[in-house]
Amino acid sequence: MSNADFLAAPFAAPVDLPDVDITGPGRFYNRELSWLGFNWRVLEEAENPRVPLLERLRFLSISATNLDEFYTVRVAGLRELAREGVTTPAADGLSPTEQLVLINADARRLMAHQQETFDRLTTEMQQAGISLCTRDTLSKDDRAYLGDVFLSRVFPVLSPLAIDPAHPFPFIPNTGFALALQLERKTDKRELKALLPIPQQIDRFVRLPAADGTHRFLPLEDLLLEHISSLFPGYTLRGHCAFRVLRDSDLEVEEEAEDLVREFETALKRRRRGEVVRMKISADAPPALLELIKRELHVTDDEIVEIDGLIGIADLGQLVLDERPDLLWPSFTPRVPERVQDFDGDMFAAIRQKDMLLHHPYETFDMVVRFLKQAAADPDVVAIKQTLYRTSRDSPIVEALCEAAEDGKSVTALVELKARFDEAANIRQSRRLERSGAHVVYGFLDLKTHAKISTVVRREGDRLVTYTHYGTGNYHPITARIYTDLSLFTCDPALGRDATKVFNYLSGYAQPEALENLSISPLSLKPKLLEMIAAEIEHAKAGKPAEIWAKMNALIDSEVIDALYAASQAGVKISLVVRGICGLRPGIKGLSENIRVKSIIGRFLEHSRIVCFGNGKGLPHKKARVFISSADWMGRNLNRRVETLVEIQNPTVKAQITEQIMAANMADVAQSWVMAPDGHFSRARLPEDSLAFSAHRFFMEHPSLSGRGSAGASDVPQLTHSED
Repeated sequence: MSNADFLAAPFAAPVDLPDVDITGPGRFYNRELSWLGFNWRVLEEAENPRVPLLERLRFLSISATNLDEFYTVRVAGLRELAREGVTTPAADGLSPTEQLVLINADARRLMAHQQETFDRLTTEMQQAGISLCTRDTLSKDDRAYLGDVFLSRVFPVLSPLAIDPAHPFPFIPNTGFALALQLERKTDKRELKALLPIPQQIDRFVRLPAADGTHRFLPLEDLLLEHISSLFPGYTLRGHCAFRVLRDSDLEVEEEAEDLVREFETALKRRRRGEVVRMKISADAPPALLELIKRELHVTDDEIVEIDGLIGIADLGQLVLDERPDLLWPSFTPRVPERVQDFDGDMFAAIRQKDMLLHHPYETFDMVVRFLKQAAADPDVVAIKQTLYRTSRDSPIVEALCEAAEDGKSVTALVELKARFDEAANIRQSRRLERSGAHVVYGFLDLKTHAKISTVVRREGDRLVTYTHYGTGNYHPITARIYTDLSLFTCDPALGRDATKVFNYLSGYAQPEALENLSISPLSLKPKLLEMIAAEIEHAKAGKPAEIWAKMNALIDSEVIDALYAASQAGVKISLVVRGICGLRPGIKGLSENIRVKSIIGRFLEHSRIVCFGNGKGLPHKKARVFISSADWMGRNLNRRVETLVEIQNPTVKAQITEQIMAANMADVAQSWVMAPDGHFSRARLPEDSLAFSAHRFFMEHPSLSGRGSAGASDVPQLTHSED
């Protein structure tokens, strides 16, 4: 089935997979291989001629950053299991050792393809006036200029290190990059081995003088090699190589830690010193240097990747130049909702009129910031409660919370210390909030708090009104510019009571009872999903329309997948938009012939979590049951995190989600990949002159969907209608 037929045509004929036991583990696709497949899709955007050149370079950089994190967390975990002799298989039947073999083979192909893509992009960049130079292409003037740069900006932070019995091999941190050197003393020809760690505080690429309209750069390692004589006077360079290491970055925290913040600070130091899980090294490394590095870092041959090209492709994001808008996505300014403008920016007045749903980044995340800033400055506001999973370094949200606390308002902030790779930033934010007088809590030691909730309690007349924000994404103004997420603002009393009960659960372990329009994990979210899937099965058995639409980042929970398989076999039509990992196999005869899965990869990172149930009426329909969530359908989200699943009751908001947001995602052709029963995704092959519907472009160009009114389903092009 092609992308263009994703919803327009009848379901494709189911296929048999004779080599797969659909009654056993074969009914699941491996999580790690599915993730690698997602990163292949990201990398292929770097080769998509419809994407501007420097945005393609950005996709290449993202694919490398993604792979680094995958190795430091997922591969590191599997490696530890394999070393401990664990043979317990994953849901798909593969043991840790079997998974590592398959991962290693696919990841090496991926890294080789990254280098090939880099070579093609640098050729195109040079044609566009952006050159990545090498030492042998430098002119006399270039060398004079670089001499000044080296002495003024680089030399003071370098630490050249000899390697001998008096100078042991230094520690190279996670993502650390270094040059290994073979040197010879000029006076007596004595050999010296040395390391030159490359500081991460300096830009990887040094800008060179260039003619107007052109840009020239030199990799930092080439600048260092050009000035070895300044770092090791009296020595001649006889051989060198570059290498970069990745270390196990998963955190382990003692269950009985008395001071959680202090324990996390200690754990962060342990992460920095984790075992090496992968090392990239120059393909032409001198054998003596290679053996020295292998021995000192305790790496084996299967953990080494030899690179004939650029090491550290993740750093290429530094070459995405703002001064070349001709090579970037067209500029885009998120909209301010019309209703907020109608009330002169008064968020509380806009929310009082009726529930308001914002679709980020098309509608500005600044409204979330404004909501909290207005609350901080409003003398009628008596209390603010806020979850913080990820946020920016100089967060305006944290700033607003601090101002509110300093003004005497009751402020409670749930700061999640276990937000991976943001632990240190969150520790800093928590200390800042505490100094301002806010109540800071850290939730549960054994559960991450991933829910996105904010409440503002305001005195209005003789009563207290609770204004609530539920989100599908983080309170992070920077990532909100590129992540698609939903924000629901409401002063509905039931949703306010639900939010307050969740905060009491987080701060005082008071397990919430009688939630009205909210389900939370690990208590009720998964049972609610299974209940709603079962209800669709009953509708199908009764001969009524039975349908499920869902959108998420990952689908891997085996119990939920089996429930979807049962629904498919009962005749429920299931359409899924899964950006990344998918352990479900669609379109298999006798198992999943009524399920189809697509992934959207494009300008924005699809991040919102939505699920719609036809409720005996089909989709879209005003009687549908519609939910937004902070949770992906994974074991960690459903069983080991505090997450939210909010039922949408407001008819206008419900129509926005089903008739606009989900309909456009289902209709997307330009950025969609369709999943086959074997777990692989394929992109529709569109002719060069084809005009294909893009959900991202549609929402950028469409008038505000959350203003005074709401655009209708007719505004979303039909799948048979082709428009750019």
